[in-house]
Amino acid sequence: MGYKTLCFGFSCILFAYCLYSPIPENIEERWKVRYVDTIIKVASRMATLFENIGLMKYETIFSTMATFYITQAVSDENITVIDTDFSGIPVRLYLPKRKSERKRPAVIFIHGGIFVFGSCKTTDHDSLNRHTSNKLGAVVVGIDYRLAPKHPFPAALEDCVHVTKFFLQENILSNYRVDPSRICIMGDSSGGTLAATVTQLLRNDPEFKNRIKAQALIYPGLQLIDTFLPSHREYEHGPILHREMMLKVASLYVTRDSSLTQALLRNEHMPEGSRHIFKFVNWSDFLPEKYKKNHVYTEPVLGKLNASYPVLVDSRLFPLLANDSQLQNLPLTYILTCEHDLLRDDSFIYIVRLRNVGVQVIHEHMEKGVHGALSFTTGTVALQLGFKIRDRYIHWLEENL
Repeated sequence: MGYKTLCFGFSCILFAYCLYSPIPENIEERWKVRYVDTIIKVASRMATLFENIGLMKYETIFSTMATFYITQAVSDENITVIDTDFSGIPVRLYLPKRKSERKRPAVIFIHGGIFVFGSCKTTDHDSLNRHTSNKLGAVVVGIDYRLAPKHPFPAALEDCVHVTKFFLQENILSNYRVDPSRICIMGDSSGGTLAATVTQLLRNDPEFKNRIKAQALIYPGLQLIDTFLPSHREYEHGPILHREMMLKVASLYVTRDSSLTQALLRNEHMPEGSRHIFKFVNWSDFLPEKYKKNHVYTEPVLGKLNASYPVLVDSRLFPLLANDSQLQNLPLTYILTCEHDLLRDDSFIYIVRLRNVGVQVIHEHMEKGVHGALSFTTGTVALQLGFKIRDRYIHWLEENL
């Protein structure tokens, strides 16, 4: 009894401490955001404790939490929802029921979750894809790709590429009455990372280069070459996405060796001979003056990490490492960023680089926004910001797809 009381008391103190941690003043629905942020911080601290005492791995608590929100494939009066597989990879299809004289647009949806947790079948993603399908009369394909650490890089990417190529076959598009000239790839957070890479790979593949009309990237993570970007420093403690948690989980996509996480935190993870790629992510060249503030650019430190991870210089892992000739073939691009987001500056760099090589980019910036808001459009912690992001994204699709 005493042990349980002690644990309960500790949990209350921890929750209260996290609840009153400072967050930016101008965030919409500040107390809702603070509550969600507190849950994440408490989960992170509990996960660290459980891992330290050997009870479970750090990432397990987040993976377990995500499974609570998995939904069944339930059709309604407007949409037929089917769980099936493409090329042996699980997908969830959303097929409009209403008849259409013309062929339908299609959206290939790639979910976030730092490559380690989540699913296209969770409540929030299911709701988004239903809304997209219904509003646009579009076929939506949600990809349930393999997750790290059980399936490290490039497993998730390979699954997304295989599903996309399978779907883009003429007979498959014809079967679902999809217009091959009206297809968009979309992803949020790490799903945006995967969507950006899939788009790069397909647009530079002669067989598929003209099959993708557009890409939509919602607050994507596009690099971990430099983990000291201004937004990384300013939003180290969130809200919602915290630097230590993000790096600890993201590194599992590469390795289970915790030394990589520690090197990432110190910005000392890049291998010798990689200085030539820093130009692709040098924020002092690409960030608007507004976001440089009083930050001073310093290069990541080379050669401090004993282990060697060649994948850290692979553009398939970090889309920002693609050179200009690879970027200039990309289709119409929609990027949405949030002001109070650790990943904000990744997108600003990508936007400038894409525009510099002639890619048409539509950029929407949510001044009071926070990372992950699109995942909070259901339940008691639904955020108006999430609905605004959803509606802006879908409006852009209506205008451009």
